[in-house]
Amino acid sequence: MWTTVLLVVHLMIAAALVAVVLLQRSEGGGLGMGGGGGGGFLTGRGTANLLTRSTAALAAAFFTTSILLSMLAQQARAPSSVFDRPGAASAPAAPVAKDGSPGGPVEPKTEGRGGVLDKLQPPGSPAIPQTK
Repeated sequence: MWTTVLLVVHLMIAAALVAVVLLQRSEGGGLGMGGGGGGGFLTGRGTANLLTRSTAALAAAFFTTSILLSMLAQQARAPSSVFDRPGAASAPAAPVAKDGSPGGPVEPKTEGRGGVLDKLQPPGSPAIPQTK
């Protein structure tokens, strides 16, 4: 619920930020075009402008909601580590000999190799031929 509310607020801030930036007057220095000099740069009148201050406030709010949304998304996500999953860290099975005792030479399989493809085959289908 909080994520949805914060996401709606985030989208409203983003729309307002776009609108405020588009309302600002171009100073003619963008991309090297225009002739406006540096006379209005960082003067009292330039920094005290209402649009400039509202742009800064909206930008700060945008970054804050972005960080909060990423923190909420991280908390809602399940652990992604292999070690956090139950049963994932089990040891592989040891080979079994022809007589059933552990270890020793392994009897070659005649039907398949025992891989994933053998498990995916429907019952009664022909086995994968062995390569020599």
